[in-house]
Amino acid sequence: MSSITYTREQIIDALCIEYDYLCHDDFDPAVDKSPTDYRASLDVLSHDQLVAETTTDDIYTLDEFIYNHS
Repeated sequence: MSSITYTREQIIDALCIEYDYLCHDDFDPAVDKSPTDYRASLDVLSHDQLVAETTTDDIYTLDEFIYNHS
């Protein structure tokens, strides 16, 4: 559990930064969403769904995820 409360926008921004990092060298437009489409797909998710999208847990925390992707 995170000791800090993050807004939806902070989580979306961090997820988009992570996505950009992961796709930077291997982006395939036939398979991967554009950054704009990826952000749009996140915009419809609830706060809890966004947190789940980070795949964080007790070992790799949400605090670490936000720090690493901000």
